[in-house]
Amino acid sequence: MASPTSTNPAHAHFESFLQAQLCQDVLSSFQELCGALGLEPGGGLPQYHKIKDQLNYWSAKSLWTKLDKRAGQPVYQQGRACTSTKCLVVGAGPCGLRVAVELALLGAQVVLVEKRTKFSRHNVLHLWPFTIHDLRALGAKKFYGRFCTGTLDHISIRQLQLLLLKVVLLLGVEIHWGVTFTGLQPPPRKGSGWRAQLQPNPPAQLANYEFDVLISAAGGKFVPEGFKVREMRGKLAIGITANFVNGRTVEETQVPEISGVARIYNQSFFQSLLKATGIDLENIVYYKDDTHYFVMTAKKQCLLRLGVLRQDWPDTDRLLGSANVVPEALQRFARAAADFATHGKLGKLEFAQDAHRQPDVSAFDFTSMMRAESSARVQEKHGARLLLGLVGDCLVEPFWPLGTGVARGFLAAFDAAWMVKRWAEGAEPLEVLAERESLYQLLSQTSPENMHRNVAQYGLDPATRYPNLNLRAVTPNQVRDLYDVLTKEPVQRNKDKIDAEMPTNGSAGRSAGTQEELLRWCQEQTAGYPGVDVSDLSSSWTDGLALCALVHRLQPGLLEPSELQGLGALEATAWALKVAEHELGITPVVSAQAVVAGSDPLGLIAYLSHFHSAFKSTAHSPGPVSQASPGTSSAVLFLGKLQRTLQRSRAKENAEDAGGKKLRLEMDAKSPSTEVPPDPEPGVPLTPPSQHQEAGAGDLCALCGEHLYVLERLCVDGHFFHRSCFRCHTCEATLWPGGYEQHPGDGHFYCLQHLPQPDHKEEGSDGGPESPVKTVKELPTPSENSMPPGLSTPTASQEGAGPVPDPSQPTRRRIHLSSLERQRLSSLNLTPDPEMEPPPKPPRSCSALARHALESSFVGWGLPVQSPQALVAMEKEEEESSSSSEEEDVPLDSDVEQALQTFAKTSGTMNDYPTWRQTLLRRAKEEEMKRFRKAQTIQRRLNEIEGALRELEAEGVKLELALRRQSSSPEQQKKLWVGQLLQLVDKKNSLVAEEAELMITVQELNLEEKQWQLDQELRGYMNREETLKTAADRQAEDQVLRKLVDLVNQRDALIRFQEERRLSELALGTGAQG
Repeated sequence: MASPTSTNPAHAHFESFLQAQLCQDVLSSFQELCGALGLEPGGGLPQYHKIKDQLNYWSAKSLWTKLDKRAGQPVYQQGRACTSTKCLVVGAGPCGLRVAVELALLGAQVVLVEKRTKFSRHNVLHLWPFTIHDLRALGAKKFYGRFCTGTLDHISIRQLQLLLLKVVLLLGVEIHWGVTFTGLQPPPRKGSGWRAQLQPNPPAQLANYEFDVLISAAGGKFVPEGFKVREMRGKLAIGITANFVNGRTVEETQVPEISGVARIYNQSFFQSLLKATGIDLENIVYYKDDTHYFVMTAKKQCLLRLGVLRQDWPDTDRLLGSANVVPEALQRFARAAADFATHGKLGKLEFAQDAHRQPDVSAFDFTSMMRAESSARVQEKHGARLLLGLVGDCLVEPFWPLGTGVARGFLAAFDAAWMVKRWAEGAEPLEVLAERESLYQLLSQTSPENMHRNVAQYGLDPATRYPNLNLRAVTPNQVRDLYDVLTKEPVQRNKDKIDAEMPTNGSAGRSAGTQEELLRWCQEQTAGYPGVDVSDLSSSWTDGLALCALVHRLQPGLLEPSELQGLGALEATAWALKVAEHELGITPVVSAQAVVAGSDPLGLIAYLSHFHSAFKSTAHSPGPVSQASPGTSSAVLFLGKLQRTLQRSRAKENAEDAGGKKLRLEMDAKSPSTEVPPDPEPGVPLTPPSQHQEAGAGDLCALCGEHLYVLERLCVDGHFFHRSCFRCHTCEATLWPGGYEQHPGDGHFYCLQHLPQPDHKEEGSDGGPESPVKTVKELPTPSENSMPPGLSTPTASQEGAGPVPDPSQPTRRRIHLSSLERQRLSSLNLTPDPEMEPPPKPPRSCSALARHALESSFVGWGLPVQSPQALVAMEKEEEESSSSSEEEDVPLDSDVEQALQTFAKTSGTMNDYPTWRQTLLRRAKEEEMKRFRKAQTIQRRLNEIEGALRELEAEGVKLELALRRQSSSPEQQKKLWVGQLLQLVDKKNSLVAEEAELMITVQELNLEEKQWQLDQELRGYMNREETLKTAADRQAEDQVLRKLVDLVNQRDALIRFQEERRLSELALGTGAQG
C-alpha cells in the first residue's frame, strides 16, 4: 500500500527509512526520523521502545510485531540479560551487523565501527533455510520486498547489509563510519578499562569508550593481536566474479538461474564452452539479484592464452596483481562465459559499477583459506578483563562454491552472542572459553542436513540449533593458553599441511616403525614356504620367491607355487608386483628389475612397508586376509579395476570400429587381461607380464626422464612418473584415479574430457550443455577378490561381467524390449517386483524433477497415481513461503512445459494447485545446488591432497638424499632417517587412499549425470508415435537402451561395492569390540 495519510512527518520519514536503498539514504532518513521524534540515535533498547510507542500506525506495527516476537524470547530476559556489558563490534559486514543485533537484544551497550562509508558489494550470497527464516523474522520482507522470491534463495551482500543496518539502527546500536580499528589500548592503571586505537580522527566520546567485550568482524585481512591463524592451502584456484546490470526486463526475468555446474560431473558443458569460446573453466554459478551475478573458477593456462594475464608468475599475489591483469581482456572473458552459460538470452551484457565506478569484474585467489585456531580469548591487565571473539571471515574464510559463508557466519554470530551472555552471567572465564571452543569445533561440520530440522525454533541458545550438542567437548584446562595478560606476540600464520607435516620421532602412527619391526613381520609372513629364507630387506628378495610367498600368504589362490615353475627371478617378481597391485591394492614403488638386482633397497623397503601397514593387524593364520584391514583401501583396488576396464572397453571399441571380430580377437591375444581371475580354471596357465613393461621403470620418469625418488613415484601401467608430470596432454590438468585414459594411437594420457575421440563419435559433441552423452564408460563389476572375504556376490550379477569375454560364452544379442519394459528401464524400475525395488534417486535437474512429478501422477505412464494430499501439502508449503512476495516467472524447458500442459488438460491439477510448479522449480534447484556443493567439496579436498602430497614428496627427497649421500653417518642416524621415511610413505598411502575414496564419489556423480541425459534422450524417442519412427530412429533408440542398460549395471556395481564395503567395516568393528 501507499504511505499513510497521517500528517505526522515522522511517518513519512519512517517510510523513507524502510524504502531507502543506499547506505547514506538509510542514515539520513533515520537521523530525520529521530529528530522528528525528539530522540538521539544510539540509545540502545530504550530507544527502540520509544520509537515503537510513537509510531503505532499499521505499516509500522507489522514490523514491531516481528521484532517484538524475536525480542520476547526467554533467552533475552526482556533485554536485561547483558545490561551492564559494554561491547565494541568492529566491521559492518553481514556478520558484524548480525552479532550487533543479538547483543542489542540482550540489552548490552553496543558501539559499532566501520572503516567504509557506503555499501557497494554486489556479490550474491546463498542462503540456508534457517538464514531465510531468521531474516524474515527480523523484517526482511518489510525492508526488501524481493527477498527470496526466485527459484534460488540468495541475496546480494549490499542488500543484506542494508536490511541488517536498518534493524541495528532501530535497536539503538551506535554506529561510527569511516573509522578504522588498529588495535587495543590496554588499561593504563587499576580502575580503568580497555579502549580501542582508532584512526584517523575518532570523536572524543568514541576514543574514550571503555568496553569489556570486543567482537571482530573485520574480515580475513585483520585478526586482533593474540589470535593465531593457520593457512589451509590447496592447488592454485583462480576465481572470477562479474556483475552485470539487471534491467529487470521480461526477457531477463525469464532466463533461469544456474545453481552450479561443475566440471567434475558435467564435462560435456565445459567441453562445449571450450570449443565455442576457448574458455576453460572448472565451474560456474549464476544468480539473479540486484545484478546478474556470475562467479566461476578459471584455469591459469586459459587466462594466459587468452591474454587476461600478461605473464605467468609463481607468486599468486603477483600473478593476480593489477599490473598483471588486462582489464579489457578480463571483461571479454567474463562476458563470453556468461553469454554462453545463459545461451545469449541476457542480451547485451553491461557491467555494473563497483565502488570505484569501474566495471564490477575481478579475479581473485582462493587457493588458501585462513582459519583461526581459536574463536575467543580473554586478556586481563590491572584487574580489567576483556573478552575477545571472532566472527565472519576473520574466524573462518569460506570456500565460495559451497555457499556456506553467510550461514556459518550467522551461526558464529549467535555463538559469540551466547558467549557474551554467559560472560555477563558471571561464569568463570575458562568455562566461557571452553564452551565457545566446543561450539567452534562444530562450525566447520554444519550443513542444512545435519542441523535441527525445525528452523523456526532456532535461537541464541546453541541447543536449539545443534543436535547432539556437547558443550564440554573442550575442557577448561585445554583453554588455559587462551586466558592471559596482554600479549605482545604478533599474529602467527602457520600453514596447515593437511596431515602432511613431518612426524615427530616418537609418533610412528600406523607406519612400519623401524626396519627391525618390518623385517620381523616379513619373516613371520613368509615362514614355512620352501626355498624362502628372509634374512634382510634386500638380497633375500632378489629371486622373487619371497615376494610371491608374501602375496600368497595374504591372499591364497592368487599365486600357487606350481605356477611359478619355470619362471625366472625377474618374471616371478614382475608377476608378484602385478598381482599385488591388481588384487591387493598395493601399488608398486619399485620395479621388478630393481628388486632382482638389489639396486634400490629404499624402494623395496618402502614397498614392503605398504604391505606391513595394510596387513600388520591380521593374525597369522592359514586363511586369506581380509582386505578391510586398517591400512588397506578397497577404493584404490576398485579404481584400479575401473581404470583397466576403461582401457579394455576403449580397445574393444577401437577394434570394432577398425573392422570386425577378427581384429578384435587379435587385439585380445596381443593384450591379455590385466585382471587376475579369482578362480582360474584348471589347466589354463596364467601368463606373467612381459619383461619390457618393467624395464628401467623405477629410477627415471617415463615422461620427463628425470630421476624419481621413492616418495615421488606414481606407477601407471607398469611405468613410473612424477605426479607433477602425470597430467593431461591437452589441458595439463592433474589426472586422478579413474579419471583418465591412455590414447592407443599416440600413447599420451588424457583426462576424459580431452580424450581424442574417433571422428564419427565427435559428431554432435558440441551441442551445448544439454547435449546427451555419446559414450558411456563401464564400471567393473566387483569380483570375488575385489571385496573383503566372507561377503559373497550374487552369481547372477557376475554373469557376462568379466573384463575379458569368454569365447565359450554366447555372443551378445540385440536387445528387444516391450513398451512397458522400456518405460520401466527409463525410470530405473528394472525389478518386476515393486516390493523389492529400492527407492529411486531424486532427479537432479529442473526438467528431471518436473518429469518425475508428472510420471508419479499421470496414469498414462503406467505408474501409481500420486495422492492429492501430496500436492495439497506442496501447495500449502509454497503459499506459506511465498506469501506477500513478488514471484518471478521462471519457465521450464519447452518439452517439459508441453508435458505440463498435457497433464493439466487431462487432470485439471494445474487449476487446483497453481503454485506447485514454482515449488518443483525451487526443489529442483536445491537438488542441483546440493550436488554442486558436493562436487566442489570433493574438488577442494582433492586439491588439498595434491598440495599435501607435494610437501610429502619434498620431505621424502630430503631424507632420501641424506640416506644416499651420508654413507659415513652412524647407523643409528640412518635407522632414524629410514624410520622417518617410512612414516612419510605411510602418510602418502593414507592420502592416496582418501583420494581414491573421493574419486569413487566422483564416479557416482558422473553416473547420475549420464543417467539423466540418457533418460532424456530415451524419452524423446518414446514420446514419438511408433508409426512415425524411421529405421534410423529405432536403431538410435536401441543404442540408447543398450547404453542405459550398461549404465544401470555400472551403478549396480558401484552400489554393491559400497554396500559390501560398509558391511565389511561393520563386521570389522563388531569383531574389534568382541
